[in-house]
Amino acid sequence: MSKFSSCNFKGKKALVRVDFNVPLNDKFEITDDTRMRAAVPTIKKILNDGGMVILMSHLGRPKGGPEEKYSLKPLIKHLSDLLGGITVLFANDCIGEQAYTTAGMMKPGEVLLLENLRFYKQEEQGDESFAKKLAALADIYVNDAFGTAHRAHASTAVIAKFFPVENRMFGLLMEGEVKSAERVLHKSERPFTAIIGGAKVSDKILIIENLLKKANDIIIGAGMAYTFIRAQGGKTGNSLCEEDRLGMARELLEKAAGMGVNIHLPSDSVIADKFAADAKISSAPSNNIPDGWLGLDIGELARSEFGNVIRKSKTILWNGPMGVFEMEKFQLGTKAIAEAVAEATEEGAYSLVGGGDSVAAVNQFGFTDKVSYVSTGGGDMLEYFEGNTLPGIAAVSAL
Repeated sequence: MSKFSSCNFKGKKALVRVDFNVPLNDKFEITDDTRMRAAVPTIKKILNDGGMVILMSHLGRPKGGPEEKYSLKPLIKHLSDLLGGITVLFANDCIGEQAYTTAGMMKPGEVLLLENLRFYKQEEQGDESFAKKLAALADIYVNDAFGTAHRAHASTAVIAKFFPVENRMFGLLMEGEVKSAERVLHKSERPFTAIIGGAKVSDKILIIENLLKKANDIIIGAGMAYTFIRAQGGKTGNSLCEEDRLGMARELLEKAAGMGVNIHLPSDSVIADKFAADAKISSAPSNNIPDGWLGLDIGELARSEFGNVIRKSKTILWNGPMGVFEMEKFQLGTKAIAEAVAEATEEGAYSLVGGGDSVAAVNQFGFTDKVSYVSTGGGDMLEYFEGNTLPGIAAVSAL
């Protein structure tokens, strides 16, 4: 049993770092509550034990102090609903007098949400005295924010030192994230297929290099694929291409060949005459796209070829869509990948989906429950698979 699951929170105040950095529309309504829902099991376990929960999070990127548009206040009602209608208390300052007074008067079963941590620049600076003030609010520290684990901030990487070893731990979400990433990175069954999408090769160089040591097959889609195709001498029309990365793309392809790793690029593409939802579309071989046209999704043949590779896999990591799936005309590729990953999972493969866009795609197409694990961390998962130590994980696990 994990440290968190075996901990009895009765009569204890738990300071839980959550990732409630959720998207809000212009009416301050939450448009995607995935990250909030992900924290609910951890919160409920503490409450069910008879403990008290103090939640801290950031939202957006406030510049020089408090800004109303970055307040966590709009989250109170929805959080209350997610927790079955219990009243959620709110402190208008994460380390102000109101926070200490409210925390001091809390009773078992109560939840307190603190105002945005980033209203203090000390949060992002990893300031010790700021972390110490936060720590003074509670008895136990629980880090359940995988989405911020890659940052050495006060509330993620510094605060743990102000709690005794037995009183600092990961929450259920963080435990699940770490366990899932470890399984894929260090205990993967073969064949292991990594599906990497996104716009730029430069964003994914390190993850591809690290995966060359682990994967049997690497599928590359979306905008970044055209840099590789150009590096092989293909014509990619007006498709996205990082001219300054062609040499690097060639090196990666050569390295993969030398290591016996299969790199799969899309044979064909859905092409458009402009980057717009109302564009004219056609199809073309990915290495022979006419001038004036650009590839915005993988084509029918690529969907079939990629699907065949995925369905034979025993371990699957998916990070990044295959095209501009937000536009209906260019979503077939990403949807086909989601279907293939779901089918492989049903046949016994272990599938981990992570990175904002691929998670959004899995949610949009209704495959969330048909894959093994959906990660809440975008940058974190990338850094983890690049082989980096994440400060938020090290701060708790190394103690």
